[in-house]
Amino acid sequence: MNLLIELLAFAVAIGVLVVVHEYGHYRVARWCGVKVLRFSIGFGKPLFQWVSPKTGTEWTIAALPLGGYVKMLDERETGAAPIPAELLSQAFNRKSVWRRFAIVAAGPVANFLLAIVLFALVFATGVTEPAAVVAAPAPNTPAAQAGFDGGETIVAVRAENAGESEPVRSWSDLRWKLLGAAFDHKRVVLSAKDAHGTSDFQLDLRGLGEKDVDDDFMSHLGFEPGGGKLTVAGVQPGSAAQKAGLVAGDRLRAVDGIPTDNATAFIAYVKSHAGKPLTLQVERGAQAGGAAGKLDEITLVPQLQRDEASGQQVGRIGAELATQVPSIDVRYGPVESLQLGARRTWDLAVYSVRMFGRMIVGEASLKNLSGPVTIADYAGKSARLGPSAFLSFLALVSISLGVLNLLPIPVLDGGHLLYYLVEAVTGKVVSDRWQLVFQRAGLACIVALSAIALFNDLARLIHF
Repeated sequence: MNLLIELLAFAVAIGVLVVVHEYGHYRVARWCGVKVLRFSIGFGKPLFQWVSPKTGTEWTIAALPLGGYVKMLDERETGAAPIPAELLSQAFNRKSVWRRFAIVAAGPVANFLLAIVLFALVFATGVTEPAAVVAAPAPNTPAAQAGFDGGETIVAVRAENAGESEPVRSWSDLRWKLLGAAFDHKRVVLSAKDAHGTSDFQLDLRGLGEKDVDDDFMSHLGFEPGGGKLTVAGVQPGSAAQKAGLVAGDRLRAVDGIPTDNATAFIAYVKSHAGKPLTLQVERGAQAGGAAGKLDEITLVPQLQRDEASGQQVGRIGAELATQVPSIDVRYGPVESLQLGARRTWDLAVYSVRMFGRMIVGEASLKNLSGPVTIADYAGKSARLGPSAFLSFLALVSISLGVLNLLPIPVLDGGHLLYYLVEAVTGKVVSDRWQLVFQRAGLACIVALSAIALFNDLARLIHF
């Protein structure tokens, strides 16, 4: 069933994105007076064809649904019959350089517009997200150095000594605001509420390395969702947890006197204390055999085990954990939703360009490239989470498709746009000879990127 959901979600995602992208080319081509011969979704053998009696465009659905194209009337088309004189004015190559530029740019622009609309729908209809409550940060992290103790709710963020405070509505909102500041290596001021009122915390992001931004940078900063309940979901037979008397339903309140409400931080603490006694403050659940809600102190010693991911020896207690964090319903008005959708689209597009640039110069890992297998996997996962998650995923992939097509690589839209810019500046069309050379180089780049993305997909599947 999961495989079927993934395949259907992937088909819907690719279908929508390809149709929107190609329709952008088609619509602007028609506005510029270019005759469109074929609008095809997919490649290869046609499965369905229909010719519009008004425009003469052949609408096609082909057998291989991994892309699409818009074929326009063009005198440079090799092997084609000569174009009748009365149709020459509708040929793509006869249009001005700026009209050709607009037609080619329309595909990626359509993807960005789709992302804005999808994000706006998510913001307008509302989504339930974790609240911006922070867990107790690990020592020596930027969050700990800023003075966070855990339990604070971050309500606003601003650049140090500049600008107005921007409200923080959820954990996701906080993450995006800190991501932008981290890329610019800024110091920011976070306003947070706790039981004593509202305080300001200065967070220094200037020393954050490229790898820290490349990976899960919120963890590197010391920020994890907090304010919730960390409970035991299950206990492995013969484990340290079972020997100490932990049972499913127990709530973990503190470890060695340190309040704990986040599974990630608790696991990291246990891993670093292999063979050392830990004192847990536990609120007993109904299955503990005593009065539910009773506070007990339990001492246990994490067992030394090999971590498969890192290959290192770490501490484990053999308990399955579940975190229930406080959530908040985030909803915006129509105008604000569009503004936020446009801003989120811009932020993600800039982030994608920066990340790709860092991969080119070696400052970021090529493991960040993903291919169709990963996209299908996330399409299925987001579809199972609900409409909001799937629409957000669709917007994210639409932005990625738009950015990819704008890269100045021949074969892609960005390569053609580069030709037209050269033509606009020099007044001369890039020769067919040079276009052929660049096209081969561009094709080699695309093949290489596809191979890396496919390798990364397979590596994620078999974990090597």
